[in-house]
Amino acid sequence: MVQRPELGIKEKGEISVTSIHTFLSGQWSVILVRIAILLCAFAVYAAFSAYTGIADASSASGSAEPSSAAKNTQDKVVYLSFDDGPGNHTREVLDILRKEQVTATFFVLGEQAERYPELIRSMVEDGHALGNHTFNHQYEQLYSDFKVFWKQIKQTEDVLERITGFRPNLVRAPGGTYGHFDQSYFDMLQLGGYTVMDWNVDSGDSKRKGVPAKEILSNSTKVPAGARSVIVLMHDGGAHAETVKALPGIIKYYRDHGYRFDTIKSTDQPVQFRVHPDGKYKFRKAPGKAWIAEHVETNATLWLATKKLKVEVGLAAATLQPGEFRMEGQRIMVPLRTFMKKFGGSTRWDPETRIAKAVWKERTIHADGVSGTLTSTGVIETGAVQSQGGTTWVPLRELLEQMGLRVNSLTSNEAEWTVKAGASRSISAMNSIFKYKMI
Repeated sequence: MVQRPELGIKEKGEISVTSIHTFLSGQWSVILVRIAILLCAFAVYAAFSAYTGIADASSASGSAEPSSAAKNTQDKVVYLSFDDGPGNHTREVLDILRKEQVTATFFVLGEQAERYPELIRSMVEDGHALGNHTFNHQYEQLYSDFKVFWKQIKQTEDVLERITGFRPNLVRAPGGTYGHFDQSYFDMLQLGGYTVMDWNVDSGDSKRKGVPAKEILSNSTKVPAGARSVIVLMHDGGAHAETVKALPGIIKYYRDHGYRFDTIKSTDQPVQFRVHPDGKYKFRKAPGKAWIAEHVETNATLWLATKKLKVEVGLAAATLQPGEFRMEGQRIMVPLRTFMKKFGGSTRWDPETRIAKAVWKERTIHADGVSGTLTSTGVIETGAVQSQGGTTWVPLRELLEQMGLRVNSLTSNEAEWTVKAGASRSISAMNSIFKYKMI
């Protein structure tokens, strides 16, 4: 049976429902779609015109300054660095940095570190970075023979390990590398696993005796054109009271100009002076291959064998660089104060009881350096705490559990360990932890 289409009969002045539906779904729907497309195209064109207008105005003015939107995505960082300490004014510098909630990098001398070990501990406890500035700062010794320079680096490194429990592989040459280093110094230190770091802003506080604070402030804020990463050279050793006076103003300047403050890391891109073509020491004799193989090449394993450690707690994450944590058998040991600070906690040390008290959210954790116990809210971990040179070391897994967290996963690649902690632990995560048998 063939179906014939039904014909709608309508009276004059009457419009059928079928006709209305057909009209709307046909002609009018096409018109509405076209209007929507035109409106979208106009909005895109207007936005593009506004953007290119800003860019053209900037180009026409000859200004290299990015637009305000671009500024927000371009990071500016300043690294405050202090050489030759610890000394008479280091405590004052630390007090100012603590008050301003700013971290810095201290390139310390081994002989001064032996004299003021408590200041080295304070630097570490406050979250500052340590760098190696040789043992005695004597140019004629350091730059007449690389073997002497190397010996002083290792000597200072040993001193710092005794005080803090770790070895920094960040190095700054006394007086800077220009005119002192030839290429062999750079090459051998790199081969040995060290990062050499000069500066690009000189406060001038050591140019002569008694440089006034006003001049130090002026010099410290002369940022090279186009530089978005600034390393400021200052001194906390010797007679540098004027540097202390200038420091609050230096911090204010960089803060007002949108810089964030950070510590220098050995993994950062090195800032180094070029080799002086007519350096005073250019005719010195380089060490032989046998000495380099025995001392320099083997030294690199101290750093290359250690990965970075990234810990993720919910949405928060922190990274500990090689030297900031220790691998002891199947355990990852972290410095309590440094770790808690990275996650917004605080730590206080009682020298009489030798107990460190850490507070994180509602949790209070006690790390006893004498008994070795780690406790919070009735949970006790024995034999977990180590106290070395004023630094309290605790195993990462036990610390996270005392914080009310559990390790959900542990993964590793060539560059870093990644530990993820949260409120629960999955079966697959347990298998991962069992596989690595760590933390």
